[in-house]
Amino acid sequence: MHQDRSVYNVAKPAQIGTTSVIDRVKAPEGTPMKVLITGASGKLGAFVIRALRDDHELVLFSRSQPADEFAGLAWVRAISPISPQCNAPWTVWARSSTSARSRGRRTTPPCAQAEAQGIPFDATIQANLVGTYYLMQAAVAAGVQTVVMAGSNCALGHGFRISDTPFPIRFLPIDETHSTYPEDSYSFTKRAGEDLLASYSRAYGIRTYVTRIAGVFPPERRTQFAQDVQPVTAWSPWMWCWVGSEDVAAAHRLLMEQAERLPMHDVYFLNADDTLALEPSREIVARFRPELLPLVHDLADHASFISNQKLKAATGWRHQTSWRETL
Repeated sequence: MHQDRSVYNVAKPAQIGTTSVIDRVKAPEGTPMKVLITGASGKLGAFVIRALRDDHELVLFSRSQPADEFAGLAWVRAISPISPQCNAPWTVWARSSTSARSRGRRTTPPCAQAEAQGIPFDATIQANLVGTYYLMQAAVAAGVQTVVMAGSNCALGHGFRISDTPFPIRFLPIDETHSTYPEDSYSFTKRAGEDLLASYSRAYGIRTYVTRIAGVFPPERRTQFAQDVQPVTAWSPWMWCWVGSEDVAAAHRLLMEQAERLPMHDVYFLNADDTLALEPSREIVARFRPELLPLVHDLADHASFISNQKLKAATGWRHQTSWRETL
């Protein structure tokens, strides 16, 4: 298959990277872009394809062939040089049809049970940090202007607590000003990746943005969860956060398309307005963590324990999907 050489050369490191990139040359707002989506055969990648295909020219990039639904789109087979077991999901790269504009993103799943599964013990570090470093170096070499990375709310350090000590909550709902306390390699690399991108903003003037994504729920998972949900019986360190797959795709599209209006570097929590709990949020705190009640500022009804207000204010994004509608 014929490749646009300039796009392919920039995108090649995205096989192991964790980011999205936009080139330095500004195209007129609304100009269609040529977008390379890596991990395109994954579940989340499909939502990104659907969100972009009507307005942009797409090239799909993945280790396995994408779904038949996308058979009419160009596809490039990807090979991950870091760890074949630790799957390297999706990155979006784009080039303007009228300028050298490129961008992309990717998320990497946890390899928390790496050694037990025969995965190299350092696979998470290699994929999430070394891979991102390679990709950012390629972005510098290509004169890229903006990078948007799909991170994780695990950067907080509230889950995978190796020490078994509780995550030190300072206020509720948590927002981007809250301190982070990662312990495990996955959470650490997600947090360190944010600082890595910030360093490229300082050093090279590249615009960089990271979303701290909650647990991702496609439609079928939302339906199944509504059928299986049970009353809360104990405090969860994950704080019942979730986000719809369609809403992740919409948020990333907005961040990429509005990048030039944003600060040079920023981080945004990306989760639903509500929780995965049947009970009101303040009631959960009162029953299971009453010592936190003085720290609660605003948790009306089923409000999320992690705020998404910063993302809303920056881009106009709104969470649209719901699991409660099928209760």
